[in-house]
Amino acid sequence: MPVSSMTGFARAQSQTEACSWTWEIKSVNGKGLDVRCRLPHGFDALEPVARERLAKCFRRGSIGIGLNVQRTHANGGYRVNTDVLEQILTLLPEIEKRLPGAGPTRADGLLALRGVIEQVEEEPDEEAHKAIEAAMLVSLDEALGSLAAMRAEEGKRLKDVLNGQLDGLAGLASEAGKLAALQPDAIRERLRTQVETLLEAASTLPEDRMLQEVAILAAKADIREELDRLDAHIEAARGLLSGDGAVGRKLDFLCQELNREANTLCSKSADVDLTRLGLDLKAAIEQFREQVQNIE
Repeated sequence: MPVSSMTGFARAQSQTEACSWTWEIKSVNGKGLDVRCRLPHGFDALEPVARERLAKCFRRGSIGIGLNVQRTHANGGYRVNTDVLEQILTLLPEIEKRLPGAGPTRADGLLALRGVIEQVEEEPDEEAHKAIEAAMLVSLDEALGSLAAMRAEEGKRLKDVLNGQLDGLAGLASEAGKLAALQPDAIRERLRTQVETLLEAASTLPEDRMLQEVAILAAKADIREELDRLDAHIEAARGLLSGDGAVGRKLDFLCQELNREANTLCSKSADVDLTRLGLDLKAAIEQFREQVQNIE
């Protein structure tokens, strides 16, 4: 299964002689697989089957499944709702007293009131109902296939975007490596300036002491390990994107590690340009993370 997005929409329609139906499935981002079903009365038995089939297709996403059923023709005719009719007849004397000029009550007028006449639909027998459910599941599989195709197509586009962002991260890390090579000289010059200021240029530290202090500061400010780990995480992300399956969680973890290295780089920086580059790196990682949230 290629890299897939978690967003998509699918619809499938079909019908039999007894009824027609429409499946609608909507999928958005989610930390895990969260499924919500909305099925009409009489078709509740489809829910566990629908959940099982959906779980075989997807691993992550907040997914809503809806089924709308329409009867193609009515069976069973009509009936009089005697409860409603009795309530109306009970109220008639009071109404006629208040409206003396309204004329006598007619049967056709009473029957025309809402709720007095009800349409009765004959439910299909068990065998026919199971046949309808089986046909509905075929349509559900069609909808799931369409949703999977849409999520895969969106995942393909996201993959190109993410690879482009990784190229940008690699470029920033390379620039940081060039600036890092200048850090020892910057530290040495900054320390010399500070010492001269403190001693008011009256005397200077011995050269060997100066070199010792510079070495200590340079060791603390060495960012080669952070740069190496940044490169390793970027390559790991490329490997995940070139593979198959649900990789969103792993990519999200790599985003945390990339951000950790960028934070350390900024804290160790002894150069304004390197600090600015570290902040650019953090911004680029955040943009990458935002796109990763869409990956299954």
